[in-house]
Amino acid sequence: MSPAPIAHASNAKSRLGAILRATSGNFLEQFDFFLFGFYASAIGNAFFPSGSETASLLNTFGVFWLGALMRPVGAIVLGAYIDQIGRRQGLIITLSIMAIGTIIIAFCPGYATIGIAAPAIVLFGRLLQGFSAGVEVGGVSVYLSEIATPGNRGFYTSFQSSSQQVAIFVAALIGYFLSEALPAEMVAAWGWRIPFFLGCLIVPLIFFLRRTLEETPEFLVMKNHPTAREVFASTLANWRIVILGMMIAMLTTTTFYFVTVYTPTFGRHVLQLSSQSTLLVTLLVAVTNFMWNPIGGAISDRIGRKPVLLTIAGLALVTAYPALSWLVTDPSFGKMLIVEMMFSFYFGTYSGAMLGALVEIVPKHIRTTCFSLAFALAAALFGTFTPLASTWLIDRTDDKASPGFWLMFAALLGIIAALTIYPGNTKRVAKAVATRAA
Repeated sequence: MSPAPIAHASNAKSRLGAILRATSGNFLEQFDFFLFGFYASAIGNAFFPSGSETASLLNTFGVFWLGALMRPVGAIVLGAYIDQIGRRQGLIITLSIMAIGTIIIAFCPGYATIGIAAPAIVLFGRLLQGFSAGVEVGGVSVYLSEIATPGNRGFYTSFQSSSQQVAIFVAALIGYFLSEALPAEMVAAWGWRIPFFLGCLIVPLIFFLRRTLEETPEFLVMKNHPTAREVFASTLANWRIVILGMMIAMLTTTTFYFVTVYTPTFGRHVLQLSSQSTLLVTLLVAVTNFMWNPIGGAISDRIGRKPVLLTIAGLALVTAYPALSWLVTDPSFGKMLIVEMMFSFYFGTYSGAMLGALVEIVPKHIRTTCFSLAFALAAALFGTFTPLASTWLIDRTDDKASPGFWLMFAALLGIIAALTIYPGNTKRVAKAVATRAA
């Protein structure tokens, strides 16, 4: 065998290993985030007891959202750190902070044991997780983009999101078997902690994987690495591109948190379906999310980011509410699966293109900070707000399909952002937007 095929195979294997090591931290983040949403009712009873189930859920989702509000802070602070000292070291730091938050929530005693300290401790754990998550997505996406082969940046960066779907699948699978093995009362009382404990057990493995990462060649060849003050100043100067990046990422974050974190609650408490049915739907959604992300990224590499972004956002705008209206009229497992598969297609295809677009439109020297801040704002203000917004909309309007309006709003802003970033009919990446914003 000639040396060329051997070298090519070795290089491909090395890149695959780098992808797996870089995305391992995403597993822990989304594993814990999904569990918080799926066991929202049990967590609410344990830490935020109330005479009203809706009030308890609102408190739980409120804490979930408050933790997410730390994401922009983490994006700026940790993003500047990564842009200055390197991608590898920064990803190890973010994992450390995320692990601490996960352990705090898993082992915190309930309200009945330590009173008001319980919700305060859980909130602190969520704040740490949010702070870390603020740069986890951006740091991993930038790392993948900088090791991508020419013409495949969208495909490579899409695996940041695909890796999160593995976490959703594993968490949903654990939850399914747990609901089969234990009575519902036992799961609500203490069984919900078991998946969190399992998440803590995989932390050492993820640390090992992250520590074996190599620095990206693109970062190593940079002659000048900006100081934290320079990163802050440049990010502020490019505030327009950050806002446009936030708008273009909104549909990704809102659909993701709807089909993963909120779906189990929506299926059980709104549609009155069984826990097993909603978990099975979530399992299948995780599989299709995993598939559609790289497909969306690869398609956008070939035909351009703009056509993919506008097509999916347009479909979401006109179908979100009608699809949910059809579902809630006569809920069933089959109808819920169809609607969730549709949203999964929207999320995965759009996300695959969006991640590549966001990496390309932000200034190179502050790539991690600007990417992370734009995505963190989208996730904090809109994505992680989705469970709370959906619960509130249904409670206020008495319309079980009203969360569709929230998704339509995100789609509309995504369309506006895509048309602004990619004016005209050109397929080229609008890197000039960053220069104009400065």
